[in-house]
Amino acid sequence: MDANLLHALILGLVEGITEFLPISSTGHLILAGDLLGFDDTRSGVFFVAIQTGAMLAVVWEYRARFFSADPALWRNLVVAFIPAAVLGLVFGSFIKQILFKPVPVALAFIVGGVIILFVERRTLKPRIESTRSMSWMDALKVGVAQCFALIPGTSRAGATIIGGMLFGLSRPAATEFSFFLAVPTLCAAGAWDLWKNRALFSTDDLGMFAVGLAVAFASAFAVIRWLIRYVATHDFKPFAWYRIVFGALVLLSAHFGWVNWAR
Repeated sequence: MDANLLHALILGLVEGITEFLPISSTGHLILAGDLLGFDDTRSGVFFVAIQTGAMLAVVWEYRARFFSADPALWRNLVVAFIPAAVLGLVFGSFIKQILFKPVPVALAFIVGGVIILFVERRTLKPRIESTRSMSWMDALKVGVAQCFALIPGTSRAGATIIGGMLFGLSRPAATEFSFFLAVPTLCAAGAWDLWKNRALFSTDDLGMFAVGLAVAFASAFAVIRWLIRYVATHDFKPFAWYRIVFGALVLLSAHFGWVNWAR
């Protein structure tokens, strides 16, 4: 198999598995890309673009809700999308230049894990059991929480789910709204990045994008269905400990030279 297609397959699988879990898809893509030697400017654009495949998995799973006459849902998505969109446009280039590297990602993994453990140890009494009961103000609060996900390694899913729970959403409602909010967020980010960096790619790269998108779609679809069932009876502590242990291993491997991570 062509090396680019193999990389696309691996990275698409990483994206689909991690996008909707509170463990940071971007962080995992940066680390996987570094190990594969796919860590230039093109890789950053590719990482963002294949997230669209995961977004399409949400649209398909919730197609009845997305294509029904539900103006409140679309209002809430627009409101929640705006904060991260504005900050992303202002600080996006700076963040990519400084923080899209393995060591900062590992640190964000650990910090995020500690925050999840802290929140999970609190007794939260949700006032919103369903996304259908959310007001525009509830959506705005989740949108502000999503801004923390601009830091790679933080996790968009983690920020929106944990933020939603802190702001009064039940675990299932916060998880479902995190799925929904992925649609405008990932679609806009992918389209914007591809447009800005279109000169870096040619028609020869279509196969690589097709493989990455298809694999991300399939694996994300499986994760969405599993996570819906998981949150009904479980908390996120296992993901928090995974983040902490994985982040620590990356930092140790960088410190002792076990892996030649790009700094």
